[in-house]
Amino acid sequence: MYIHSKMLRIAAWSLALTAAQAQYIIDNLSFGQKEGPISPNMRGIPRWAANGDGFTPEILSDRVILTPPYPGNRRGALWSEDPLHHEGDWTAELEFRASGMERGGGNLQIWYTKQSQKDQVPSSLYTAPKFDGLTLLVDQYEGRGGSIRGFLNDGTIDFKGHHNPDTLSFGQCNYAYRNLGRFSVLKLEQTQGQFKISIDGNACFSTDKVRLPNGYYFGVTASSAENPDSFEVHKFVVSTTNAYTREEPGAHNVHQQTQQQFQKPPEAHDDHRQQQNQQHNQQTPPAGKEPTLAEIPSMLSDVLAGSIRSQSDQFADLHNRVQILNHRLNDVQTLLEKIDTDNQNRFNDLMARVAPMHDMTSAMIRNVEKVERISMAVQRDLESKDFKDMLNTVHRSIEEGNNVIQERMPLAMAHIVGQSKPSMTRFLFLAVAVQIMVVGAYIVYKKRRNGGVKKYL
Repeated sequence: MYIHSKMLRIAAWSLALTAAQAQYIIDNLSFGQKEGPISPNMRGIPRWAANGDGFTPEILSDRVILTPPYPGNRRGALWSEDPLHHEGDWTAELEFRASGMERGGGNLQIWYTKQSQKDQVPSSLYTAPKFDGLTLLVDQYEGRGGSIRGFLNDGTIDFKGHHNPDTLSFGQCNYAYRNLGRFSVLKLEQTQGQFKISIDGNACFSTDKVRLPNGYYFGVTASSAENPDSFEVHKFVVSTTNAYTREEPGAHNVHQQTQQQFQKPPEAHDDHRQQQNQQHNQQTPPAGKEPTLAEIPSMLSDVLAGSIRSQSDQFADLHNRVQILNHRLNDVQTLLEKIDTDNQNRFNDLMARVAPMHDMTSAMIRNVEKVERISMAVQRDLESKDFKDMLNTVHRSIEEGNNVIQERMPLAMAHIVGQSKPSMTRFLFLAVAVQIMVVGAYIVYKKRRNGGVKKYL
């Protein structure tokens, strides 16, 4: 089948553009981008430093909790130990989540500063000292339900002492980030003379007046309020479009060693070439003789590619180095499997001892959370209700009752006294009856006395 040359050129340009647009992850500035846990030992993230104020960031298998759901007024931070050494285009992507109570509060910052703050107390934009770089702030600015704002500082502005630091932002957009039940993707992109901020794939704001320099450090910090929000970070990935700019720990040292190697004097190159030729002569078996496993070297010294002339020497050198690399990888794998087994056994033993204590702690935490919810409900009721009208109503009721008692009490007492007082007619009748009874009794007594037998002495 005949293929036109124009089609070949189009295909070549397509492959070139695809290779140019490919993203290469900078591993020493990223975490969470690979399969498996983000921490090999659950105590720290490689090439990142974690610190906090009142709370140490909790590193789990798939995320980092910067601020806890309880208690409030806590701070947590993650800072890269290596700066970004890249003059060209780059992208930084953060996946985070915020969850808390209905009226929870707090903020999240992404930093790109000249000086790393890994040894300082974590701070937010409003409490940070003077810094040189960029801060991207996620909070509930002006009660909008959530916003993303960008701030720049050349090291001369004191945000902590500024009368209104919110007016210093150079770009912002609204984004309701709380209690979404999923991770939000916040992306910083510096490419083709533009600095762009996007959230969940949607543009937030961009500018062509900002160009961040290289050699600065990335950081992620979070602060919670009295009614706390829990901020969690799932991954932070820094990437670039150029494969040769990918940074690895110690890459600059390797580059310097390579330069020194190629800057050797000609005499040193000649001596080195002679040694390499002797080494390859020793490695290459005589013609007609099959090599044995015992003749394969266990280690080879570094050689220059230009010193290997024949294809057979090149193949032998490559073959031996691949086998040596394979043996070393097998040894490393065996060692890693042994370490993993030992750590797993140690972890199982530790979890068996910690499980009862964890259950008790969980029960205590649930009880404390229950008491806190009840206290917050009572506080919300007390803060939301106005008792002034109720007290006025009670006062009026008491006053009206007092007036009624004062008005009706004399009449009621007169009525009671009038009904209960003794009758004068009855009193007179009773007095006359008593007197008549006394007189009648006296008359009867006299008659009996006069009619009785008299005794004479």
